[in-house]
Amino acid sequence: MTLVDDAYVRAEAHGFGLSCEVPVGRLLAALAAALPPGARVLELGTGAGVGTAWLAAGLLPRTDVTVTSVELDPQTAAVAATGDWPSFVELRVGDAVEFLRAAGHGYDLIFADCRGGKTEGLDRTIARLNPRGTLVVDDMTEIDGWPDDFKAAQRGVRRTLVEHPDLVSAELDFGSGVVVSVRR
Repeated sequence: MTLVDDAYVRAEAHGFGLSCEVPVGRLLAALAAALPPGARVLELGTGAGVGTAWLAAGLLPRTDVTVTSVELDPQTAAVAATGDWPSFVELRVGDAVEFLRAAGHGYDLIFADCRGGKTEGLDRTIARLNPRGTLVVDDMTEIDGWPDDFKAAQRGVRRTLVEHPDLVSAELDFGSGVVVSVRR
C-alpha cells in the first residue's frame, strides 16, 4: 500500500471526511516533485495526513527536503501520526497562525488547508512564502450549505490571492476549487 492509499484508509477508518480530493492531491505531488534541492514544504491543516501523503509521494525517493505539517486538533494529529512517514516529514500539533508567526524561515511550497493561515492569518502565510514559492489553497468553490460567514471569508481569500501585488495566481476549477499562487 502506498503512502497515499494508507492515508485515505486511515482517514476513512477514523471518520475524517475533510481530506483533500484526488485531483488536488495529484497537483500537490506534481508541484512537490518540481521543488529544488533543500526545499521546505509547509502544510497547514494535517487532518488525517492525506495531503501530507500526496506531498511526500511527489518528493520520494528524495530525502533532501523538509515537509512540516501543522494540525490544531491533537486527536486528529494523533491519527496522522500513525502513518509510516519518510524521515523528511515532521508532524506538529499547534495553531497554524502561531506557527507562522514563530517560523524563522520561508517555504518553497505551502498548502493552506485549514482556517489558520487561510481565512485567518493569510498575510502571514504569504509572508512565509519564498520568492518563486508556490501557495496552494483549496476549498475555493462555494458549496450550498456553507454558512454565509464562511462563504464571505473564502471570497476574501480568493480576492486577496488574485489581487495581491506580490503574487501571480490562477484559479483552477477542479476538486474543491483551487487557487495556485506563485510569489514574484
